[in-house]
Amino acid sequence: MIDAPALPWSYRPLGVRIMLSLLAVLLLGVIGFVAIALPPQARAQFTPFQVITLLLFLAAALFGIYGLMRCRVRATDLGVEVVNVFRRRRFEWAQILQVTHRRGDPWAVLDLDDGTTVVVMAIQGSDGARARTAVRELAALVEQQTPTTRND
Repeated sequence: MIDAPALPWSYRPLGVRIMLSLLAVLLLGVIGFVAIALPPQARAQFTPFQVITLLLFLAAALFGIYGLMRCRVRATDLGVEVVNVFRRRRFEWAQILQVTHRRGDPWAVLDLDDGTTVVVMAIQGSDGARARTAVRELAALVEQQTPTTRND
C-alpha cells in the first residue's frame, strides 16, 4: 500500500500539457509564417470578414487547447476538486467510494456513492507510471480521509 501524500495534493497531466503547448506554439507559428509569407497582392484580396473569421477560428482552437490544458485534480481536507476541460466539480471525501484506472482506459475514474462515475481527465493513461502513481496516491487519500469500521 502506498502512503497517502500530504494535503493539499494536486495532479495535472504531463504528456498532454507538453503536446498541447507545442501544438499552440506550432499553430501560432504556422499562421504567423503564412501571414508574412503571403505576397502583398494575396493579402490584399482578403476581406475584413474573412480575416475576422480566420482569427475567430484561431481563437476557438486556442480556447480549446487552453481548456484541455487546465484539467487537474486537487485534494484538500474538505474533499476533491476535479476540473475536466471547462467543468469544475467538487466532491466531499465521503462521496468517493473508489478511484480506478483499468489498463487501456484513457482516464482515471471516481466511483461515487450515488452510483455514478466521474472521469478524471487530469490522470491520463498516456502518462504511464506517473498516472499509475497518481491513481494509487489519490486512492490512498480516499482511504485515509474516509475510514470505515467494516469493508463494504
